[in-house]
Order: sequence, then structure tokens, then C-alpha cells
Amino acid sequence: MASKNRVVFEDFFPSMVKKLGTEGFMDELCNGFRLLVDGDKGVITFESLKRNSAAVLGLQDMSDDELMSMLKEGDLDGDGSLNQMEFCVLMFRLSPDLMKGSRRWLEEVGINE
Repeated sequence: MASKNRVVFEDFFPSMVKKLGTEGFMDELCNGFRLLVDGDKGVITFESLKRNSAAVLGLQDMSDDELMSMLKEGDLDGDGSLNQMEFCVLMFRLSPDLMKGSRRWLEEVGINE
């Protein structure tokens, strides 16, 4: 959502987790990865992100620099692309509420074991 040249990010992920459950939400993240992936390479590349972000996500106004920044932000192993795990980690990092929840889930697992 944009207002006066300022982009406001509305985080829908926590409500998706509530609605779909943890497993359902993870399935949806995997579906999102598949929408952006380069079919031949099995990872999200700059080219597949550029092509699919416009066609699938309606983000045709994003510059090449913005797309490259997205890739660099999530590229944990430095190979210039995103595998499924890197994509999911990036999605969690983009959601402050999910990050808070993930810490709580880890603490609960630690306490319950």
C-alpha cells in the first residue's frame, strides 16, 4: 500500500499462520517459491525473479537494483540465487511478527523437551 511516495508494508503472514496453521503456511511459502523459481535451475535467479515478479506478483515497477537487493538480502550461501530454504528464511525475516513468534515457538519446544 503506498501513500505520498511512502510504501507501507502490511504484514499478512501472522493472520495466514492463524488461518492455515503452521504446516499450511509453510506449504504456501513453498508454493510462493515455486512461482518464482527458474524451472531449469531449481532456484530463484535474478532473471526468474524479474520475469515472474512482474507476471505473477504484479511488481513490474521494481527496478533491477531493487530485485538484486532482494536476492542479496536472502542469499545466505553467496551463490547469487535463492534456494527454497533461503526463500523461506527471507520471508520470515520480512515479517517482524513471525520472527517474534518463531522465537516463542523455539522457546516452547526447548521447554517441552
